[in-house]
Amino acid sequence: MTATKKFNKDTVIGDIVKSSPEAKKVIEKYFGNGCFTCPGIKVESISFGAMMHNVDPQKIIDELNALEE
Repeated sequence: MTATKKFNKDTVIGDIVKSSPEAKKVIEKYFGNGCFTCPGIKVESISFGAMMHNVDPQKIIDELNALEE
């Protein structure tokens, strides 16, 4: 049995995409395709991206974590 990985507001966007390739669709949905070519993907968290795109971070986190269930 493996533990379900839970993402949170401080999780770095690049780490999410690396650990969960299907999460790319969720990131693109809320942040756009340009996110994947931005150097900030390696250091910016979900909460930072949500603030920059005027999105509720909890909505993104819930959707990402639903992929892991």
